Amino acid sequence: MRELKVTHQNYAWGAFGTSSVRDLARANAARHGDGLSATDDADSVPFAELWAGTHPSGMSHIAPDDDAQSQTLLSYVQSNAERALGAECVEKFGKDVPFLMKVLSVRGALSIQAHPDKALAARLHAQNPGAYKDSNHKPEMAVAIGDFEALSGFVHAKTLAERLRRTPELASVVGDERCQAFIDCVSDDAKSDTERIRQAFKDVFRAIMTANHDVVRDATRALATRLKSAEPTSLDDAEAVYVRLIEQYPDDVGALCAFILNHINLRPGEGIYMAANEPHAYLFGECVEVMATSDNVVRAGLTPKFRDVDVLCDMLTYELGAPTILAGDVINACTKRYVPPFDEFALDVVSCAPGAALGVPARVGPSIWLISRGSATFNGTPVRPGAVVFVENQEPVNIIVDDDDDGDGFHAYACAPNV
Repeated sequence: MRELKVTHQNYAWGAFGTSSVRDLARANAARHGDGLSATDDADSVPFAELWAGTHPSGMSHIAPDDDAQSQTLLSYVQSNAERALGAECVEKFGKDVPFLMKVLSVRGALSIQAHPDKALAARLHAQNPGAYKDSNHKPEMAVAIGDFEALSGFVHAKTLAERLRRTPELASVVGDERCQAFIDCVSDDAKSDTERIRQAFKDVFRAIMTANHDVVRDATRALATRLKSAEPTSLDDAEAVYVRLIEQYPDDVGALCAFILNHINLRPGEGIYMAANEPHAYLFGECVEVMATSDNVVRAGLTPKFRDVDVLCDMLTYELGAPTILAGDVINACTKRYVPPFDEFALDVVSCAPGAALGVPARVGPSIWLISRGSATFNGTPVRPGAVVFVENQEPVNIIVDDDDDGDGFHAYACAPNV
């Protein structure tokens, strides 16, 4: 095992003051003798993401010891691929850690976005490497630390049809003819097959996302004025989310996605996964996020960053309905495992009482452990919150939690390939 010095990102939507990302970033830096600068650690600085992995935008480093000089995690696994990654992992994913692990502290909504599949990622990277940093796909999964809000996937067609009827400002952006065609398509169950409805939904979404700026401005302002003048308790869920989004991003077409995407409220320990080409946006809260090693994001709203609207509208699958909520599979008394339908990653959440001992069997491929609470010895090394550990292929883990641990015991997140 090797300890990692990790990085953090100060994106504008991150949390100010105390947050999981800030606390863990500060603790990890202190563990490696650095500490954060006074400028970086100020309450006025947003702490958005903590990264652990090999992506060049947030590379982790091996902590130096008697056996190894300081080097990037990527350099280390490439130089020791068979031992660190294992032959099966190398054959399947190449000489790299196949996953990226993050902690997110979300204060303001992230962009309306989707992540490309491998073929599209390769094309986008070749065409615009400044916006698309790598050629990999980016399926991902988020597990809530506390209460967590997101928009994920498109609502059912009948839900959108009803919202178009009830929200004239939204319908005005779609256009009368296209709006009525969609409502007729959804209403005519006997003649509407799944593909026809999906295409009609795509037409509505594209009409909204590509609408004239003046039309969007006038509609979003009129809708905001009407909803803000109503009694808050009279607003339905989509309307309440819209009011919040338009306050954060005035005149932004992305706020209308409150009516188009599923609003998801996760309780602590619940998770969702997003395949390639599925729309989503995180709204508020903290989570652990794992994904294939990529930073490719196609955006179309709720952001000052580059928007690739045509690409986003074309790439989406237009699967309709709410996403699957993961509760985690019980592995043992201390461990829940979250298993998405992707090869690159699965996530274990490990919680042990003070004085407990846990033996974790060897696994195929590497794993990265992030300690978020409590103190313990980890394969004989003392660890506390902020410690991040890289465990090599087929290396078992033995955890002994301190007897005098105060509070809720030991808590950690461990990501490994889903093989």
